[in-house]
Amino acid sequence: MSFAMDLLLLGTSWAHVLLAPYTKVEESFNLHATHDVLMYGVGRDNLYKFDHNTFPGAVPRTFIGSMLLAWLTSPVAYVASQWGLLSTKLDLQIAVRLVLATLNATGFMLIRRAVCRRFGRPTGLMYVLLTCSQFHLPFWMGRTLPNMFALFPVNLGFYALYDRAPQSKYPTRRSVDVAFALLTFTAVVFRSEVALLLAPLAIQALLLRHTSFLRLIIVGFLSGMLSIALTVAIDSYLWNQWPVWPELYGIYFNVFQGKSSEWGTSPIHAYFLSHLPKLLLGSLPLAVLGAVVDGRVQALIHPPLLFIGLISSLGHKEWRFIIYVVPLFNIAAARGAWWMVSRRKGGLFGRMMFLAAMGILVLNCAITVVSTRASMANYPGGSALATFDNQYAGKHAVHVHISNLAAQTGASLFLQSHSPPYIPSITALATGDWVYNKTESLSLRDLTTSTSFTHLIAESSVEFIKTGRWKLVDSVQGFSRWKWSLPRGGIAKILEVPLHQWLNVLQMETNDQLYILERSE
Repeated sequence: MSFAMDLLLLGTSWAHVLLAPYTKVEESFNLHATHDVLMYGVGRDNLYKFDHNTFPGAVPRTFIGSMLLAWLTSPVAYVASQWGLLSTKLDLQIAVRLVLATLNATGFMLIRRAVCRRFGRPTGLMYVLLTCSQFHLPFWMGRTLPNMFALFPVNLGFYALYDRAPQSKYPTRRSVDVAFALLTFTAVVFRSEVALLLAPLAIQALLLRHTSFLRLIIVGFLSGMLSIALTVAIDSYLWNQWPVWPELYGIYFNVFQGKSSEWGTSPIHAYFLSHLPKLLLGSLPLAVLGAVVDGRVQALIHPPLLFIGLISSLGHKEWRFIIYVVPLFNIAAARGAWWMVSRRKGGLFGRMMFLAAMGILVLNCAITVVSTRASMANYPGGSALATFDNQYAGKHAVHVHISNLAAQTGASLFLQSHSPPYIPSITALATGDWVYNKTESLSLRDLTTSTSFTHLIAESSVEFIKTGRWKLVDSVQGFSRWKWSLPRGGIAKILEVPLHQWLNVLQMETNDQLYILERSE
């Protein structure tokens, strides 16, 4: 049973990677940093080739997660290539994402073990089912967002804090030390908002006498100093500046200068009323029930609630900033779900509780299927560049300009199949003389008068065709919206509709979003 539950966690995360292999702009820094470490290594002679020199972003970001991911992927890529499972750079991108998904799935497996030990195997099973039936966490845990690099050590910290026997009121002092060392490291290196989660956890640990104030200060100081030394040493070297502490830059830029508000602001209640329900789906009401029926759950969810309250004071809000609390709410929800399921033999009320719990899981799965289908069609840049590479395979001296939308929706460095660099386990293609150009803000005139461009992946086609110098080769569609297609007629007519047709009641609409153009001169 334990192996099956772990396999389900791993399989769900892998399925999302394989179904939607492309990436978006928010993942690009870490994805391209991983690409560069894999392809070039970290020797000083090759640092000038790294993508961040051309596209540095608003603030520096740490390379530590990308370096570790590249080093973990390298032997996997070698073995996969020997078995014939990896032959292109896109395959390598998928391998990178599968390794990250495996890492995060391992964190959830450890939490599952802690849940089984503290609350029992049935609650552990419900935890796995709820986690796998949600959309956001399984879909994103294999994506190279900084938050997904932070998720693994945060989950290790949760495991250290909550892995104890059912009747045990206190974790060991060593476990508490490990948990707060990991959370401190994560806040210093990967995501500074984790400090706002660390604070209520530390206060709770002090109030419950899980540790002493002096011990907490010593652990935090030592972990913090070592983490600062690590990130400053590595990131200063790779950014070729001294000193560089990326997360401190991020705090200064986003919080003290208030630049994060340029990406939009949300009302103070947005996390509680919008983002958290979207992340948890059916786990939200179940978590409330779990807190009511089990006092241990109440202590579990107080810190994440305080964390969300603290981070709500910041104007710019995104669901990924609070993703770390989802596992804790899912533990609470699993306890509530098992309470409902365990009453299935208790008459009509018990059967209703059982059906309600199963209904929540089914509804979670339905929402996840719809969301995944939309997401699969929401990376037109990746689809366009993959189509282009296949369509012109065998051609020489191709110079393609990649538009901003294409670059933001999947046209990553890993899809530049016909140009170097290559890792030794991937055979270089014969047409290795292509140029993939992502120069921004080029006008129609710039693209047309520059005779170096042979092809375009553009966001429109009509004005290019009107010049007489470009011809349309193909168009790539992307997700537009969902629409209802309800049967027409009276009740009797609707009842006559075959059951299989009801599966098409919700239909996905797509439209042309990118165009592949070839110079016609």
